[in-house]
This record gives sequence, structure tokens and C-alpha cells, in this order.
Amino acid sequence: MSSIIFTIQQGVSEALKSLYGQSLDAMEVQVHPTRREFEGDFTVVVFPLTRFVKKRPDEIAEEIGAFLVGRTPEIGSFNVIKGFLNLSLANTFWSHFLQEISGQPHYGQFQANGHKVMVEYCSPNTNKPLHLGHVRNILLGWSCSRILQTAGYEVFKVQVINDRGIAVCKSMLAWLEFGNGATPESAGIKSDHFVGEYYVEFSRRQQAEYQAWQQSETGQKVYREKAKEGQTPEAFFKEFVNPYFNEYSELGKKATDMLLRWEAGDPDTMALWKRMNNWVYEGFDQTFKALGVSFDKLYYESETYVLGKDLIEKGLAEGVFYKKEDGSVWIDLTDAGMDPKIVIRSNGTSVYTTQDLGTAHLRYEDFGVDRMVYVVGDEQNHHFKALFEILKRMGEPYAAGLHHLSYGMVELPEGKMKSREGTVVDADDLIEEVIKEARLNAKERGELADLPADQQDTIIRRVGLAALKFHIIKVQPKKWMTFDPKESVDMQGQTGPYIQYAYVRINGLGKRAEREGVDLSKANTYLDIQPAEREVLQLLYQFPQIIQQAAEEYDPSTVANFCYALAKAYSKLWHDLSVFNAEDPATRAFRLQLSRVTGQVLQKGMDLLGIDMPDKM
Repeated sequence: MSSIIFTIQQGVSEALKSLYGQSLDAMEVQVHPTRREFEGDFTVVVFPLTRFVKKRPDEIAEEIGAFLVGRTPEIGSFNVIKGFLNLSLANTFWSHFLQEISGQPHYGQFQANGHKVMVEYCSPNTNKPLHLGHVRNILLGWSCSRILQTAGYEVFKVQVINDRGIAVCKSMLAWLEFGNGATPESAGIKSDHFVGEYYVEFSRRQQAEYQAWQQSETGQKVYREKAKEGQTPEAFFKEFVNPYFNEYSELGKKATDMLLRWEAGDPDTMALWKRMNNWVYEGFDQTFKALGVSFDKLYYESETYVLGKDLIEKGLAEGVFYKKEDGSVWIDLTDAGMDPKIVIRSNGTSVYTTQDLGTAHLRYEDFGVDRMVYVVGDEQNHHFKALFEILKRMGEPYAAGLHHLSYGMVELPEGKMKSREGTVVDADDLIEEVIKEARLNAKERGELADLPADQQDTIIRRVGLAALKFHIIKVQPKKWMTFDPKESVDMQGQTGPYIQYAYVRINGLGKRAEREGVDLSKANTYLDIQPAEREVLQLLYQFPQIIQQAAEEYDPSTVANFCYALAKAYSKLWHDLSVFNAEDPATRAFRLQLSRVTGQVLQKGMDLLGIDMPDKM
């Protein structure tokens, strides 16, 4: 389908040449959809043209508008508002457009562009279950992957599982010390939640230990020796948490010893580590299945943390890095507005950047991608800025295609979540909560009562997950958001269930038309297009551009808000106009066809967000 925007651009370019003897490349003409408060489909920005034509913008717009209506059959009329040329497309254009996309079941799908992109998302720790923050990460990564695929990219979905380190050892030690041999089965607890409880238990026990130590002779002596002048005990001990853990804590010593044994490959420690991690993986898989997401490959930090050293040695030889007298290796990033960054410690051990350099290179070898998208919270903005700059200086072939999909944190109405204190909203609990709310709403309406229980459960689950997913994805990624569980399950307003309901309404129309054998062949003879119909058609026309924009900007909220706008426009059409009971066969055929295509686009758009549409609500 040729772009009407390019047709308009060419028309304006021809108008400049014909009316004023001026040449301008068509692609330089600015055209965008007309704002809803004005009449028209597309708007030409006339102000830049005044550099060619020494007239007022309004006068230029009037003359170009008249030229276009006389020469371009796709344009039916125009109006000028404060120097902006608003063009209304001819009804025949919209009729032909609807007929064209009616025969395209995959409308919005782009052809393969030959580019490969990797999307990393989720990347959890194995010391606790997935929580609300992970849910936003997962939904952004999954929907971005679907959007990029639809935009023509070959996409590989991956995650790095942080399965090593002191946090993992804390949960291991707590189970060893206080678990009494319990298992997820014996405790009757989902396996990742089971492990997470021991991480919280470690924190609770260490906090009690720390409180007692503060009152001890040793603790008071440390306070007297190390406190700043005038610093209260409360302020000092609040700052002294990490030094206490590393230097004085018995639990801290045991956890550190366990980490050292793990790094040395101690058989008993490794066996415990594998056992508890496998519990967590079983739990993760259940949550991923509930959310409807998957991965093409998993990377494990226990296998990747040593990567990158060879690359850094090569970079040292090429002058990318430099070595200090203590043996540590650095890179000078001051000319890029950052401080020098260490990549190898003086004792020869890796830092996170070392690992990430190696992992990026490994992924390139695995998939041959020319783009890598990292879905990670905005607290890591500086890390990824430095990482990308280093990879660029190392001359990695994919360095120009690196992107950090930075997203804002999710807070509760009460404030930030804290894993160690057990104040997070677990992903599983959240899923069950929205499904429970959807079940209550369905029971109140009673519209599913005649269906078998398994069908009711399927529909209710789809509605609940739509409420959860849409509530999160509709927010622009960079924005911080407060997640209010009550608001997320509201079945009215700008919600996933609202869009699902519009689809269900359309689906019911289609089934009725099939049952009654309605003839749609006369749809192309209907030309009396009403404002409510035109608004839906305008949005349908924008769908491919919406997908392209969302892919380019790595922003699924673009698609989410488009779906809501389309559902809202269709609801307006439903209330303003008769569809099935339209006044004549051509009108009914056109509106039924428009409804069917709208349903297809809504289903496609929501599928890009990982949201399934129900047949009934």
C-alpha cells in the first residue's frame, strides 16, 4: 500500500515548482496526522516553506491546498488554521483503503529487513522470587521483542541469570543453618518463594545480630574509635552496616566463607548451590509460563563472570586500556564525559564491566546480531553508557547497535520495595490478585455463567492478565510509576479489559453476520463516510507507522496507547451509528467490514503486548 503521506509530500513539492518556481525534495515536506481538535486527516507544516516563498504562511497554505485538491484525487478538501494546511482525504480513498486492508490478514507485519537484534530482559537473582519490578522488566522486554519481530527484525530473547555472589550465599547459609532439612514440597511453598524466605530470614537474623553487637562492648568501642565528631550512635551504626558485615558479623563471615568455598569449587557447597538454584529455576519457569513469556537462550553469571579478560588483554596491546603500577587495568573515559573506569582489579579479578564485555562478545558469536537491547532499570544508566563507549573503542562490530532500554522503577503507594525486608510484591501474588479481581467482576456481571468452568477460567485469566500487563506497559518506559493494585484491576477507563471488551463486541458482530449470511460485497459502494467512521479509519491507517515508531524507539507504550485510542474510537462509532441495523445493505456491509478489520488490528496490537483476547466477557 503506497503511503498517502508521500503522495502529499510529492504534491506539495510539485505545487512549489508549479506555483512559485521553487524546488524542494519531497521528503523535506513536513506532514503529520491532524490533531483531533481540528478538521482533517493530515497536516502540512507550511512555515518552513516561507524561506522559498515570500508570502504569509496562511496565503501559501491556501494556494497549495487549492493546487492539491485540483491535482491529487486522494485529497477531497482542505482548511487552513494559523498557517497549518489541514487536508481531508476523499471518501473514495478511505473506501479503497478499507477494501485493501480487508484482504490483508497480516496487516501491520513488515517484511524481513535482514537485521538481527538481541533483547535481554528479566535477568533475576537466584536468592529470591520474581517481583513487581521484574514484571515491568519482563513485559517491556517481551513486548519489545514482539514489536521488533513484527517490524521485520530477526529477534533473539535472552537473559543473564545472576546465580552467584554473596546474596545467593546468604539464602544458602540461612537454609543450611535454620532450614532443618525442609524442602519446598515439605513446606508446601512454591520453590522460588521457599528460597526467598531464607534470604529474608538471613537479613532478619543478621539485623538482630547487629542490634545486639551495637550494645556490646566491642560495638561501643568501635563507635568511640570510628565515629565522626558529634555523630550520634544511631547515625554511626546506620552508616556502619557494610563494614560491620565484612569485619565483625559472624553470619557475614560464614556467608563470605561459603562464597570462597564456592569459588574454590568445594563439592558440598556446589551441591547445595545447585540444589537451591534448581528450586528457584522451577519457580521462575512457572512464573514465566503464567506471564506467557519465554527465552531463546539463558546465560548464567556463574559461567560468564570470567569472560572479558582476553578481550581486555587484546585491548591493552592496542592501547584501548592502560595498566597502573598496582596491576589494575583501566580505561580513560574523561573525553566522553565520564571518569576513568577500572576493568580488572589489582588482584587480577573481574568487575561487572569485564563480564559484560565478554558476554556481549559471546552473544555476537552466538547469534551474529547487529543490535543488542538491554532492558535494565535506570539506576544502571551510567554503567551502560560506559559499557557501550568501551565496546565502541574496542571496535566490536555490533557497537553501533547497542541500546539500553532504561526504565523507571516501580514503587508502591507506601514507597520503595525492599527484598531483604520482605516488602516486595511477588509476581505470583500479583498475578493471582488480578485474576481474583477479574473473577469477582465476572461473577457480578454473570455473563459467563452459562459456560463450562474451564472456559470461564480461561477467559477470566485472560482478562486479569490484560489488566496487569496493560496497566504497566501503557506507561512510557522512562517514567517512574506507582503501582496501585486497586487501580490496576479497574475494568473501566484506559485499561486492558476495556480494549478486550471492544474486541469481544466486534467478535460478536462477526459471528452474528456469519450466522445470518450477511453479504459484505456492497461495502465498496458506500461512500458517505461519517466522522466516527473516519476517525477509526485514520487510526487503522496509522497502525504500521505505530509499529515502526515503537520498534525504533523501543517503546511498547506507543502500541498500548494506540490500542486504547482505537478501542475508544470504535466505541464511539458503536454508540453514534447503527452497525448491524444500518439503514441500507451497503452501509451495513461497510460498517461490518470496518468492525472486522478493527477487531483484527486490536487483536494484533494487543498480541504485541503479550495480551490474549477472549471470545466473551
